[in-house]
Amino acid sequence: MTAAACFEELHPPLTREQVLSEADRCLECGGAHAPAPCLVSCPAGVDVPRFVAELADDDPGAAARTIFAENVLGGTCARVCPTEVLCQRDCVLVHDGRPAIDIAALQRYATEWAYAHDVPLRTPAPANGRYVAVVGAGPAGLAAAGELVARGYTVTVYDEREEIGGLVRYAIAPYRQSNEPLPDERRQLEQLGVVFRLGTRIDAAALESLREEADAVVLAVGMGADVDVAYDGDDLDGVWESLPFIEHLKLGYSPEVGSRVAVLGGGNTAVDVAVEAKRLGADVSLLLYRRTEHEMPAYEHEVELAREEGVEIRFLVSPVGFVGNGHVEGLRCAEMRLGEPDASGRRRPQPVPGSDFVIPVDTVVKAIGQRPRDEFRALLESVDEDGRTSDPTVFAAGDAINGGASVVQAVREAKRAVSSLEEALR
Repeated sequence: MTAAACFEELHPPLTREQVLSEADRCLECGGAHAPAPCLVSCPAGVDVPRFVAELADDDPGAAARTIFAENVLGGTCARVCPTEVLCQRDCVLVHDGRPAIDIAALQRYATEWAYAHDVPLRTPAPANGRYVAVVGAGPAGLAAAGELVARGYTVTVYDEREEIGGLVRYAIAPYRQSNEPLPDERRQLEQLGVVFRLGTRIDAAALESLREEADAVVLAVGMGADVDVAYDGDDLDGVWESLPFIEHLKLGYSPEVGSRVAVLGGGNTAVDVAVEAKRLGADVSLLLYRRTEHEMPAYEHEVELAREEGVEIRFLVSPVGFVGNGHVEGLRCAEMRLGEPDASGRRRPQPVPGSDFVIPVDTVVKAIGQRPRDEFRALLESVDEDGRTSDPTVFAAGDAINGGASVVQAVREAKRAVSSLEEALR
């Protein structure tokens, strides 16, 4: 592959004819007393059978309105939602031995049609005289803002970045989603009434000012930088952390990774980096995980995708340090074995004495996880399952409280936080 391949979409859009054929396969199961399994398993609560039926009737505008009624980020979710373990996994066709309806592709078609034809997200309720400040323009913040404005609130969204999207814009690999449809989603939210104040960092003092100005505040600040795990040789050229590596790609740059890349970690971000490294032209892209495949936190279908893309996965291997003269040339590792379970319930990896070895590499990317943000730790640590914090006027949602999950999970948590906020203001 060439470097340009890292920007090629994993799942290209369907044509109108393909959409009609795919939507027509839906059995339109479910009803008032037994909702369809795909609807039940959608964290955002989208009425999947209804919008699929509307597409089968060749009415993408109606389908889009059905989607937007529950999920103002329907376009982004269509690209990055793990439907393989949610709605498509529970499609009744699977239990009949047939392929699941491609719900994600159908949702993408409907939402893209809506953007092209200026279908509004919602019809806003009359202004209720209340003002809410949302901190963070990632998925949770955008979803909360859309829900609030649609219910009659005046809403301003603050973010330290110059563009909206949070992890979607800067931390999801471009073969899954580049920048689209974030500009369209921003336009829709602004048409609905959301005001954005980008390039504005909110610290503890600024939060105090917002609490005085607003009737309520929603914290949707996401997670922080990569987990700070230090190894000998960290300062060598060619050693990256995962978030800067992906952000580099998302901003249109193609790092020179050389012929051999090693990615450290076992989550979905590690998979993304390893796949992108292969697409950037690496002859060998190694994904090294210190436990076994059974303990790997990445989705099973993502691990299979990595293998299909040519990524080599090695288990029970842990880094010890990096070696090289100015630039990384080797990754020193130790073989591992699993001991007793740790606090997470997974068996703790332990090094095998005398097992050190060196893997020749040109690039190493550490994808071990993200740190929580420190700015509002006391508030974020007090959040209940409905988004309430210890301050009755401050609510929270998204990765900042769940430790890092899917975009559609952020949408669900934002909706819960908005419901709690409304209840509190009443």
